[in-house]
Amino acid sequence: MKNAVNWFEIYTSDFKRAKKFYTDVFKCTLTDLPVSNDRHSQMEYAVFAGDEQAPNARGALVKLDVAPPGIGGTLIYFDTADIEHTLSRVESAGGKVIRPKQDIGEYGFIALIEDSEGNMIGLRSME
Repeated sequence: MKNAVNWFEIYTSDFKRAKKFYTDVFKCTLTDLPVSNDRHSQMEYAVFAGDEQAPNARGALVKLDVAPPGIGGTLIYFDTADIEHTLSRVESAGGKVIRPKQDIGEYGFIALIEDSEGNMIGLRSME
């Protein structure tokens, strides 16, 4: 059975700043994809590294005129081995800790942060 979620997009207002935030906090690679822009909408797109055949969701950072960032949209959780270690990099990367590490029983631990664009995202780990 495939995961119910197989793609996500995180909207940005400052594309370069958002790319720096995600690479600094999660120590991941983002690859710019060329997109065709028309007179109606300008878009920038960078995909998070991953294996297309793996069972996990893949996704991208997106700058799109018609989709502004912000809290209240879709909430996604990034997997992390150590939430406290990841949280320690958030503020220096331009983000904010919204809710510190919280125990959710047999499902592990979660935390909420605000990225450099004002999006709320989650962190989740088993330890």
